[in-house]
Amino acid sequence: MKTLVIGSGGREHALCWSLAASPMVTEVLCAPGNAGIEAVARCSPVAVDDIDGLVRLAKDEGVGLVVVGPELPLTLGLVDRMAEEGIRAFGPSAAAARLESSKAFTKEFCTRHNIPTARYRTFTQEDAEAARAYVRAEGAPIVIKADGLAAGKGVVVATTLAEALAAVDDALAGGFGAAGATLVIEECLVGEEASLFALCDGRHALEIGTAQDHKRAFDGDQGPNTGGMGAYSPAPVLTEALVEQVMAEIVRPTLAGMAEEGNPFTGFLYAGLMLTADGPKLIEYNVRFGDPECQAVLPRLMTDLCQLLLGALDGQLHHMNLRWLPLHALSVVMAARGYPGSYAKGTEIRGTEGLEADDLLLFHAGTRREGGRLLANGGRVLNVTGLGTTLAEAQVRAYAAIDRIDWPDGFCRRDIGWRELQRG
Repeated sequence: MKTLVIGSGGREHALCWSLAASPMVTEVLCAPGNAGIEAVARCSPVAVDDIDGLVRLAKDEGVGLVVVGPELPLTLGLVDRMAEEGIRAFGPSAAAARLESSKAFTKEFCTRHNIPTARYRTFTQEDAEAARAYVRAEGAPIVIKADGLAAGKGVVVATTLAEALAAVDDALAGGFGAAGATLVIEECLVGEEASLFALCDGRHALEIGTAQDHKRAFDGDQGPNTGGMGAYSPAPVLTEALVEQVMAEIVRPTLAGMAEEGNPFTGFLYAGLMLTADGPKLIEYNVRFGDPECQAVLPRLMTDLCQLLLGALDGQLHHMNLRWLPLHALSVVMAARGYPGSYAKGTEIRGTEGLEADDLLLFHAGTRREGGRLLANGGRVLNVTGLGTTLAEAQVRAYAAIDRIDWPDGFCRRDIGWRELQRG
C-alpha cells in the first residue's frame, strides 16, 4: 500500500521513517517534504494548504492511506475532502480539529464536560477594556492566549501585570494576526508540564507515549516561547497511575463529549498537561502528533505504525496493544539563529553525513538541497535524537552528534532533559 504523509517538518520525517519500516507499506510519499525526508520517501512539491492539490495527488498516485502531520490542513478540512473522494486519511475532521484551532471552543468544551483545566475568560477586540480590567483583577502571573492557530507562538505567560497588559494590547492590535482576534485569558497553573499522546478512533483511545517538551528558546527555560526546542520520552513524571488518571478524567471524556456533540474524534490527540497539586489539568489540546515530541516517541515504538493507524480508521483500537523498546529517547532541535524571531534562510549545514546509527537518528525539519549542499530553510531546522538505556545516556549521544555538525548559523539548547536528570 502507498502512504502519503502531509507536511515538511521533523515530525513528518519521523512519520515517514516509521511508516517506511512497515511491511504493509510499498512506498511512502510526502508532500511537500524536505531534504532529509527524501531519503525515505518520494517527495512532491504540493503545499500543505493546497487541499485540491493534495487530494489530486492522492488520487493520481492511488494512495491507500494519507497521514496528516501539521494542524493547518486538518483545520482546512483535508480529511473531510479525502473522505468525499473515498481516500482513507488519518486525522480529525475540520469540526473535530476545533479542539486545536479554537482555544475558546476547547475551554468551553471542557466546561461542558467537566474536564479539569485552568480558570479562564474569553474576550474579543470589542472587549479590550474588559480584558484589561480582568487582567488587573486577576493579577500576575497570568496567561494570554490567541484563540486561533499561531504556529506554537500565540501564548504569553506574563509574570508581571505590565507584561500582561502589554500582551493583551499587542494581541488585540493584531500582534498574533487573525488568530488573536479573540483572546483566552487564564490562570497560570502551577506545577510541572508534560504531554500525553493518544491514538483515537472516535470511541476508543490508546495512550501512544508520554514526553516533556522544552518550549523556551534558551537554556534554563529562558527566552521567548517557541514551537519546541527539544523533548524526551517517556516522561517519568507521568507515572502509570497518572497516565490512567489523565485517560480517565481528560482523554476519554473528550472522546465521549466530541461523539455526543456529533463530531467524533479520530486521529492523534495531544494533551498538554500541567501536573498541579490538585491533579493533572489540561493546558491545551493539539489534534496531531507533537513536534518535536514525535521525534522522541516514534523511535521507541515497536508496534507497526501503519497497522495502528488502519486499526484506528476501522474503529478497532480496543482490540490493539502497543509494544515499546525499553529505551529512553531525547531529541534536540537545532534552530536558525534569531528563531523564533527573524532569521536567515539559505545558510549551509555541514557534517550531517554518517551521523546516524542504531542509537542516533537525524530528523530534518527546515532543510533543502541546492547543488549538493544542505541548506537551512526554516526556523527549526534539524532534530537530533539519541537513544539509550537511561535518559542520561540518550542525552550524551544526542549532544555528541550535535557537536559534529558544522553550522555556525544555528543554535540549540544544551540542557534538554535537565528537569528529569536533576531529579536523578
